[in-house]
Amino acid sequence: MQLTAILQRHEGKTLEFKRDLSSPANVLKTLVAFANSAGGVLVLGVEDRTRNVKGVAAPLDVQERLANVVATGITPRLMPAIEVWPWRDKEVIVVEVFPSSSPPHHLNAEGMERGTYVRVGASNRLADETLREELKRTARNESYDELPVPTLSSEAIDFRAASELFAPVRKLRRGDLESLRLLTRHQRRLVPTNGGILLFGVQRAAAFPDAWVQVGRFSGTTRTHILDTGEIHDFPAVAISKAVEFVQKHALRSFRIEGIRRDEYWSIPLPAVREAVINAITHSDYSQKGAPIRVAVFDDRVEVESPGLLPFGLTVDDIQAGVSRLRNRVIGRVFRELGLIEQWGSGIGRMIDTCRSHGLPRPEFLEIGTHFRVIFRLIGQSHPAENPIDARILQAIDDGSGLSTRQVAELVELSPRSARTRLKSLVDRGLIVEIGSSPTDPKRLYYLRSGEHR
Repeated sequence: MQLTAILQRHEGKTLEFKRDLSSPANVLKTLVAFANSAGGVLVLGVEDRTRNVKGVAAPLDVQERLANVVATGITPRLMPAIEVWPWRDKEVIVVEVFPSSSPPHHLNAEGMERGTYVRVGASNRLADETLREELKRTARNESYDELPVPTLSSEAIDFRAASELFAPVRKLRRGDLESLRLLTRHQRRLVPTNGGILLFGVQRAAAFPDAWVQVGRFSGTTRTHILDTGEIHDFPAVAISKAVEFVQKHALRSFRIEGIRRDEYWSIPLPAVREAVINAITHSDYSQKGAPIRVAVFDDRVEVESPGLLPFGLTVDDIQAGVSRLRNRVIGRVFRELGLIEQWGSGIGRMIDTCRSHGLPRPEFLEIGTHFRVIFRLIGQSHPAENPIDARILQAIDDGSGLSTRQVAELVELSPRSARTRLKSLVDRGLIVEIGSSPTDPKRLYYLRSGEHR
């Protein structure tokens, strides 16, 4: 890992820049959030907005001070890698934190309730009791939907409904309810699990009043005017198809004839939406209260949103690379037996492939607040006319070695002043990044902008 590569990335879930250690509390807050989430890298000596490298004076003293602050300021104890890295005639401090195996960590000065943070995008979010409990379950390797519901009996599971849904796959026996973890042993009694109630509970709504799917069709691109809405309170395996049917009702259908074949096309990538709904139901955080799963159709996009951040330890880049961590093991196990899930982690890839085959942009995957949202853009990939000079500059910078203003000017045959103007425009558009110690640094170099991934 090199500093130049780090500077090319966005600040985000796993990266933050700090000018100095003048505010140790904010640094500790970020390290706690990294440890409780997916790990991360914090760089001291870099301005967070400009990414100008200012360096750290007396870096060895700052390194020792930071190590002491971390050792005395965080519980459970955190031991990040703290290194001094050279950069030209300056030095910066790079702090790397790995996802913790013993969360939740918190700031001693604030206590557990007010000092536990998680990372959401490029910000640190105070973890409420629900998030803290999920962190504790992560440390114990527990799944919320596997937990027993001791106040109910085995009769709380609707065996007939479960048998009907399993009928196309196999005959369900009562003993299977325990092997599927719909029921579990608790103090010598057979009681339902949270997952059993969520999937086949006789009184699902009473136990989980927010475990349903809200669907809506909006006019235009905002939520101002709603054209159609619905509430889906069926068993989750049934709710999937009903949610997709609602989206399909508002999709446009067309046909294309090739030879003797007539293929049907929809304006909305329905298989991708189906995968997103399955993913939402499988991975929702059902311990959260107050919000159902939502499927919203707009003129230009479809959004599928579910309660819960990504499982701790995962980033958006991880899931797009096929890395998966099942939040709800009971729901996942049942959905796999029902053929709704083929392979862990494959749903995201199918969403991406489906959108590509429809000529649509890649789906967007976002953590917003304490929710996770998938966005399907319905506008075909367009490539606006690009300034040919800009195209030549981007091609020149593409080798990854970084170019100065003078080198760019020579390669594309521009004056240094004209090259500087074009480069500033590309920086403002987010296509390239400028790396140096200040805007007037004669040694500053330009690179293609990198993503959030580490």
